[in-house]
Amino acid sequence: MNAWVDMTGRVILIPKNINRIVSLVPSQTELLYDLGLKDRIVGKTVFCIHPKDSHSGTENVGGTKKVRFDKIDELNPDLIICNKEENTPEIVETLAAKYPVWVSDIKDLNDSMKMIESLGNILDTQSESQLLIEQIKDSFKKAKIYKRHRTAYLIWRNPYMTVGHDTFIHNMLTKAGFDNVFSDLMRYPEIDPETLAEFKPEVILLSSEPYPFNEKHIEEIKSIVPSAKIILVDGEMFSWYGSRLLNSQPYFNELQRRIHRGINT
Repeated sequence: MNAWVDMTGRVILIPKNINRIVSLVPSQTELLYDLGLKDRIVGKTVFCIHPKDSHSGTENVGGTKKVRFDKIDELNPDLIICNKEENTPEIVETLAAKYPVWVSDIKDLNDSMKMIESLGNILDTQSESQLLIEQIKDSFKKAKIYKRHRTAYLIWRNPYMTVGHDTFIHNMLTKAGFDNVFSDLMRYPEIDPETLAEFKPEVILLSSEPYPFNEKHIEEIKSIVPSAKIILVDGEMFSWYGSRLLNSQPYFNELQRRIHRGINT
């Protein structure tokens, strides 16, 4: 057994040979596949939808907040990968009583790089992890920002919810060239329509997740802030912090181009 410290400061004893992995974090599940660990992943959540062929050969162990402990026991994993925000403390504590549980804590792009490096060290994929890190860093050096816009990013409806300054999404907004009008707030605050109008964002981004905003919601938001550009965006590009980050900056650049040319949807 080797002793490792996870991103929350917990010390975990992990077997030297890790052959059975359960991941309860969608973006980190995709990362494991991209590190070449497909054959070692035995369990994942229903929300682990990437890559597309990830459904074969792995068991569904429930959601990120409600896992099937009995199914995990059947899989008898050598390592379980969790995240401080996406999984509950109760899930971590319950699983840690039986298995090694490594927990990430991601608030910005630097944390993502640390997570990729750490998992590479634990799972003996150092070269693959370092290559991925360099590729992601290089992509973020190629930002094309025409103008920084005062922006509101909505993740939920009824009630509306946005993002505060201490979130990964806020960090991605900043890197994408958007100034979060709710940066004085923390976590994922609820806001009413009056507050949204009062802050007068120039751009309002409607995320595809966790609430699936779509075309029919654009007029609804437009009635609240008529002057704003309202755009449907791929939430994965702003919130997934594993290997999907390779796609984020090119997506942000295209989003900036669309706004610059006046394309709202």
